[in-house]
Amino acid sequence: MVPVAASRQESSGELPVPGAPVGAPSGSPAGSPVGASPSPVGEVVVDVTGKVRRPGIVVLPVGSRVVDAIDAAGGARRGVSLSSLNLARLLQDGEQIVVGAAAGAGTVPGSGGAPPSGASSGALVNLNSADVAELETLPGVGPVTAAAIVEWRTRHGGFTSVEDLLEVHGIGEVTLERLAALVTV
Repeated sequence: MVPVAASRQESSGELPVPGAPVGAPSGSPAGSPVGASPSPVGEVVVDVTGKVRRPGIVVLPVGSRVVDAIDAAGGARRGVSLSSLNLARLLQDGEQIVVGAAAGAGTVPGSGGAPPSGASSGALVNLNSADVAELETLPGVGPVTAAAIVEWRTRHGGFTSVEDLLEVHGIGEVTLERLAALVTV
């Protein structure tokens, strides 16, 4: 993930044009869209989420494409199909790229549809509030893994993302892939 930094205008000492979009070159008219044409001047800030190695905010040069944003987020996780994304599309400032979600699906990012069998009632299990018994309803989670999840949550003050499960002893990439569509924080 690339840290969000000051715009190039601020670092170069140029003053922004009043009313111009943030990141617009100082010589741009106030109504000119920043991403209208690829230019080496300026940046786009996008949120890359879903099944990537380092989800979050990435800052890229204007003219970057969806594939560049995914690469900046560490790339797609193993086995994730990118066929629902137009990897060649130019990025627009402020957009969100969801990796691993079925095109047009109103599902949890990366779930690709209905929850797999083994989910208790179709409702997501909250990692920050579920007890051991509720965690054991998840596929592949037995008493030892459920206890490890609760212990990690207690020790670290809770989960901030589903990907935090990778830090729990006994949970790897395969288990995370199986649970991602069934849990929330």
